[in-house]
Parts: sequence; structure tokens; C-alpha cells
Amino acid sequence: MIITSEFDSGNIKVLEATDPQNIHLRIEKDNQSDFFQWFHFKLQTTKFVEHKLVIGDLKNSAYPAGWPGYQAVASYDREEWFRVDTDFDGDNLTIDFVPEYDSVYFAYFTPYSYERHQDFISSAQMSFDCELRHLGFTLDKRDLSLLVIGEENENKKKIWITARQHPGESMAEWLVEGLVRRLLDEDDGVAKSLLADNVFYIIPNMNPDGSARGHLRTNAVGTNLNREWQTPSLEKSPEVYYTLEAMDKYGVDMFLDIHGDEALPYNFVAGCEGNPGYNTKLEELENAFKNALLTATPEFQDVFGYDKDEAGKANLTIGANAVGQRYHCLSYTLEMPFKDNQNLPDPAYGWSAPRCQQLGEDLLIAIRAVAPNLR
Repeated sequence: MIITSEFDSGNIKVLEATDPQNIHLRIEKDNQSDFFQWFHFKLQTTKFVEHKLVIGDLKNSAYPAGWPGYQAVASYDREEWFRVDTDFDGDNLTIDFVPEYDSVYFAYFTPYSYERHQDFISSAQMSFDCELRHLGFTLDKRDLSLLVIGEENENKKKIWITARQHPGESMAEWLVEGLVRRLLDEDDGVAKSLLADNVFYIIPNMNPDGSARGHLRTNAVGTNLNREWQTPSLEKSPEVYYTLEAMDKYGVDMFLDIHGDEALPYNFVAGCEGNPGYNTKLEELENAFKNALLTATPEFQDVFGYDKDEAGKANLTIGANAVGQRYHCLSYTLEMPFKDNQNLPDPAYGWSAPRCQQLGEDLLIAIRAVAPNLR
């Protein structure tokens, strides 16, 4: 029996693996940080034998409220990821599983590898409407890549989309892949209409270092990028520094920052109601966006979400708040579940990569609804 996580986005520590019924594991913390929740590992063992894998010390994890009701994902071929029987007792997550093949992968959510990321942006650049630009290097010397989709023109609105500030939230890049795929479809009327009057600036992965290292929430040196937007630095948060530099250069009329939430089993958005510059026009744009997305897909809802900030008391170190305030624009954080969408449950797959991709495609309908009124 072999358990390993020595691969892209891998994360697990083996404490004991004496037999299939006695496997005890721990999740490693992000480098220079106390955050831990993301796991991704391979089990190679005897097929058709019941295995009990126990991941412990989760009462001290980043988001203990994320474990009740959660089901781990598994895959034999690293393409199809399905949910497996999982139990949480307040501190230990137990996965009961009988493998049908010699090796099986387990993860917190369907991984989005750095290799797939490179394939994705390389393929996108081959479209007539897309250009791949280099914003700078991360601390581990990886590219911070920007996709510019549409012909740039001062009169066009500038729509920014970023994903995976928190690297363990891999659903964010799955969503962006679906959105870009539709936006580059020359036969899609919504895409053609959008690109006639708007330019999209898309960063599919804001945190490639943390993604490759198997981190939940931070970059190579333990920095939570989504708390760096007020005073980013090249020493701690070059990813945010270079992104803001590009935003200042090109302009911003709308911003969507894509994330995943550990505890809430819903898709929802968080706005900028607490920003000092929040006004009636921004409120109207927020409502129009939400109403359009509610019409476009039953996967979205606006009942459950985060508490709204009091007026003038927003945390301006957070990306969506900072960008909304800095550029006086419509700015939303979009959250997806690690669990399932409780409004449309799927016992076999839960909230999944294909559903993320579809939500990305549907987002373009909501963006189109508000784009004419962004300025």
C-alpha cells in the first residue's frame, strides 16, 4: 500500500498505514502559515478491499465549519471526479472506500493542475480575439498570465475577472475555463455581442505558486492575497501588485473575483455595500446583475450568503472591495461551494467541475445585462 502526494497540488502527511482499515493522515499547513484544509493524494493498494482513511486534527483546520455535510472527491483517471462516502465526527474525516482499480486519487475538490492551466492559456491565445500577456513573475518564478479578449478601444468597457487568489479554491479556475470557452466561441451570439462593446481582462490563476504547492489559501510565502489589495508588495504579494499595476494601465469598469466557500452549500455573490464610495448607481448595477443571473441559471441564488458590511466599514484589503472603491465600479466576489449546491443536489458528483464551467458560461448572460450601463 502506497500513499503519496508528491505531485502538482498534492498535500497529505501519512501518520500510519499499517493495513487498509488503519490509515491515519494529516493535512500539511500552507508554507509559513497556519492555514490548512486542502488535500490531494494518491492511494495505490489492493483493489476490491474496503479501506478506511482517517484525516485528523480538523478541528484546528482553517474552516472547521466546512467539514459537516462534506463528501470528498475521488478519481481513477484524474478526469472524472466523483463523491465518496465521508463522515466527520468533529475532528476526524473518515473516508470509507472500496477501490475498483489499483490506484485512486482523493482531493478536497476536483484539482485544476498547473499543466492544465498552461494548456488552457496556450489554447486560448490561438483564438483571433485573444492575446496572452505576461504581467510578472511570482515568488516561485512562475508566470502571472493575463488573457485579453476583444479588440482594445478606449470607448469599450473594461471587464476584469480574476480567479484562485486562494489556490485551494480550484472551482474558480474551472469556472473561468467555461467562461472563456464561451467568450471565444465565434458562433455564440452572447459572446459576439459582448465583444462588440467590451474588452475582457482575465487572470485564470492569481496564485500559481500556492496552487502547485498544495496550499489552501496563501502564496509561496504564506501571504493571503485577498488581504493585500490596499498595500501589495513585490516581497510578499507580487501577484496583487502586478494585477493592480495592469488595472491602472488599462482601466476597470467591472470586476468579478471568483472564489469557493468551505461552509455554505450555495452559489452566491458578495458586493461592496460597505465601501465609502458605494452609491445608488452601484446598488442598481448589483441588483441588475443578480437578477439577470437568477434568470439565467437555477444554480445561482440570493438568499444565503455573507452578512453585508455596514456603510463605510468595508475591509478595503479585500480584492472586490478595493477594486470597487479604487475604480468606482461594479465589483463582486462570486462564491461557489466545496460541497454541493443544496438547491440542486447531485449525490454522485456534488458541485463539480462541469457545473463550474457551465456557471462560467452563464455568467456572460448576467455581464451582458449590465455592461451597457457600467459607465
